[in-house]
Amino acid sequence: MKELTFFSYPSCTSCRKTKKWLVSNSVKFNERHLFKDTPSKNELMQILSLTTDGLDELLATRGETYKKLGVDVEELPLSEVIKLMINEPKLLRRPILTDGKKLIVGFNPDALKGIAK
Repeated sequence: MKELTFFSYPSCTSCRKTKKWLVSNSVKFNERHLFKDTPSKNELMQILSLTTDGLDELLATRGETYKKLGVDVEELPLSEVIKLMINEPKLLRRPILTDGKKLIVGFNPDALKGIAK
């Protein structure tokens, strides 16, 4: 398995639960602080390619940052949405885990069992 990348934010409850699950199940991962080491354009494109719901799966639409945007991301070109996510990583749901072939967004123990294999 390619190394698991774990984009997290330390004060995020779902991130802490996911990290605890990974550690307790002896899953090796490379943790990256989502706000300090934001995914690059290429990484976000790769992550998007693994989603089942596209941007809906990645965007934290209930968050204050999203609400303050005042724009309909559905109306924007994908390149603009990617720029927004890089400039405002709080727009991303968290945690994000990927091994390059599978993707998990949020704390999901059942999906974690699948990625840990």
